[in-house]
Amino acid sequence: MPINKNELTKEQIKKAMACETAEELMALAKAEGMELTKEEAEAYMAEMADMELDSDALKNVAGGAKACYGVDGCPLKM
Repeated sequence: MPINKNELTKEQIKKAMACETAEELMALAKAEGMELTKEEAEAYMAEMADMELDSDALKNVAGGAKACYGVDGCPLKM
């Protein structure tokens, strides 16, 4: 039975994205009580590799700090 991506938890998705191989993803799926063929795991790995970061994830990667050092009226002025 194929995995319904809409029923995955954020934690499951995070764990899946940490997998580096289709075999790791298959083992994770099995540990979560799901069946995943090698072909499905490889397809999911390719899909995850092509995922774009949403704005929140991008902010976390880039640091997300607002900087306005030396600007009058800036609440972060130091």
